[in-house]
Amino acid sequence: MSDPNLIQQPETQKNSATPLRSVIGSIISGGLAIASYSLLNAIAISFATNPIHSQNQLTIRISSAVRTLVIGVFTLGTGVFAIVTLGLFALGVQLLLQQLRQKS
Repeated sequence: MSDPNLIQQPETQKNSATPLRSVIGSIISGGLAIASYSLLNAIAISFATNPIHSQNQLTIRISSAVRTLVIGVFTLGTGVFAIVTLGLFALGVQLLLQQLRQKS
């Protein structure tokens, strides 16, 4: 399983959380939340303006379920990205306050 030719590099630099990394992550997550919300809005408008045209009851039920699933998935994604944005921003503020207290 392990190759004797592989050289393990010592971990000299820890990937610790910093206020800058937290704020950058928050900005990225916020951008993804906004993009997801915009896509959700466009899909919802598209579904509302294009009703299902069919006489088959099974087709109507399946397409309604698929539409509900698509809207639900994008809503969940938007919510997750929004919560992550708030959490990362709060973490950045907390780390910044801790650094300021340590310097005092």
